[in-house]
Amino acid sequence: MTSCEHPDFLQQDDNMFSCQVDGRGKKKDGQPGSPSSSHLAYGILDVPPWYLCILLGIQHFLTALGGLVAVPLILAKELCLQHDPLTQSYLISTIFFASGICTLLQVFFGVRLPILQGGTFGFVAPSLAMLSLPAWKCPEWTLNASQVNTSSPEFIEEWQKRIRELQGAIMVASCVQILVGFSGLIGFLMRFIGPLTIAPTISLVALPLFSSAGNNAGTHWGVAAMTIFLIVLFSQYLKNVAVPMPIYGREKKLHTSKFYLFQVFPVLLSLCISWLLCFVLTVTNALPKDPTAYGYQARTDTKANVLSQAPWFRFPYPGQWGLPTISPAGVFGIMAGVISSMVESVGDYYACARLVGAPPPPKHAINRGIGIEGLGCLLAGAWGSGNGTTSYSENVGALGITKVGSRMVIVAAGCVLLLMGVFGKIGAAFATIPTPVIGGMFLVMFGVIAAVGISNLQYVDMNSSRNIFVFGFSIFCGLAVPNWVNKNSEKLQTGILQLDQVIQVLLTTDMFVGGFLGFLLDNTIPGSLEERGLLTWDQIYEESEETAKVSEVYGLPCGIGTKFCTSSYTRYLPFWPKLEHRGRAEVGACQLTLYSQDSSGECLKVATETKM
Repeated sequence: MTSCEHPDFLQQDDNMFSCQVDGRGKKKDGQPGSPSSSHLAYGILDVPPWYLCILLGIQHFLTALGGLVAVPLILAKELCLQHDPLTQSYLISTIFFASGICTLLQVFFGVRLPILQGGTFGFVAPSLAMLSLPAWKCPEWTLNASQVNTSSPEFIEEWQKRIRELQGAIMVASCVQILVGFSGLIGFLMRFIGPLTIAPTISLVALPLFSSAGNNAGTHWGVAAMTIFLIVLFSQYLKNVAVPMPIYGREKKLHTSKFYLFQVFPVLLSLCISWLLCFVLTVTNALPKDPTAYGYQARTDTKANVLSQAPWFRFPYPGQWGLPTISPAGVFGIMAGVISSMVESVGDYYACARLVGAPPPPKHAINRGIGIEGLGCLLAGAWGSGNGTTSYSENVGALGITKVGSRMVIVAAGCVLLLMGVFGKIGAAFATIPTPVIGGMFLVMFGVIAAVGISNLQYVDMNSSRNIFVFGFSIFCGLAVPNWVNKNSEKLQTGILQLDQVIQVLLTTDMFVGGFLGFLLDNTIPGSLEERGLLTWDQIYEESEETAKVSEVYGLPCGIGTKFCTSSYTRYLPFWPKLEHRGRAEVGACQLTLYSQDSSGECLKVATETKM
């Protein structure tokens, strides 16, 4: 695909949503295109028609679906919920709802870029480490499905006290992220955190989860292999294959248009086909009925009662599992995930700005974005999702596919997440996915996350023996040290229970061990800025000048900071937009873009500049 080709998700009078470029960099209608914004069907400040916003918002929800569903399912076993799919569905609905709230906060008051917020894998490793402490290990009877009565008060208390502990740790650790963001400390930290710190940290988010993914896939390797094959087939081999789809337009009425179905929905299609295969194998009794037999977990009727038990509508609310509890071990462990999440989000902000044709985000927007993400983690913890929230890289990539950079589409996606969180049957449906199908999806997803971490090494000189040592040693120790501590925790006893728990959680969190060693070695072993990748890093994260365009994109809504709350004291706030003097002809921060159509169906600019 060229840099401007995209799936015609919904053609509006045939040409309104197309963006084809000839060999000289111009659109086929003869209009010249700029290097960035001309490649977009809708720019960040444009407002597509309401129905396009809804359809594209649903697409963003489906793009993030794999990650949103994966986090509660990974935590289910350590929360003693592996035999309680109904409660798993409640956790899935809660994370949908919390992600919707956090997305709307980020778009309106955060960095103001079209970035979806969702559950973070950065919190999974420290959460699993905390729940593996002797005090939080699940009793043996909860591991046996025949002994579990999901409605008994004893069982309910077993899983609720664990998730309350997670809630407290997430809420306290998120306060650190709020402080780092709104105080402007993130800019100071980025001076010392380079690619050689980021690469092992992000890679070790996924690498230690191979055991969980392998165990799930191992319940039926045939079904898991089928799921992996379909995901790879759709996302890699068929991604450029356009499928004719029926489209209704005002001029041509009902007609067909080509849509890159496999490129947009590879995970969803794979899950549905594998799910259908398991259903057929269940109906034909090709899979065993004995719960102890190999392949039983691939049956679709093992969790069939969940859909009937789940309510049609269920409103998640703060403290739904009880009052959160706090322990130092959990807080320090989650802080390691917070740091990883912050650094990754800063990279997402710059990537998103480039894709939607916006200027690089200024410092106040980055500070505000990190602060709002911390607030989002606080809310997600209060709601009891068992996880925090962060910017979703896969949805940033989706912007490059659809060529729609309007933040109103992400507003629609946030509203879709809220609705899906309230609609209880949706969460129940995803909780009934057969275990080997989940395992196959995890194997692909975790592999991609590990590769994303390693891709940060493109900025450093990997011909340097210094850099090879820093990365290799950090990765290896990040895997070896937690493995040893898990098997020999009694050898690290200090006699102080709380201190022992903190040490064990930190040293069994792979991403903390690898990231800390990468940070320490990269900042102490002599090396030039170019060799360490910091020169290129700084060029990518260069400061954006406070121009009218920057103020228009990253300013607060409804004139806050420009028309209202313009006190001279606000200039000392690191997250407040810089006040500039505008002319009468310049556009206010809260003005909407208006459009009209001529007889040929073309969109005409009325109030502000648009990128069509």
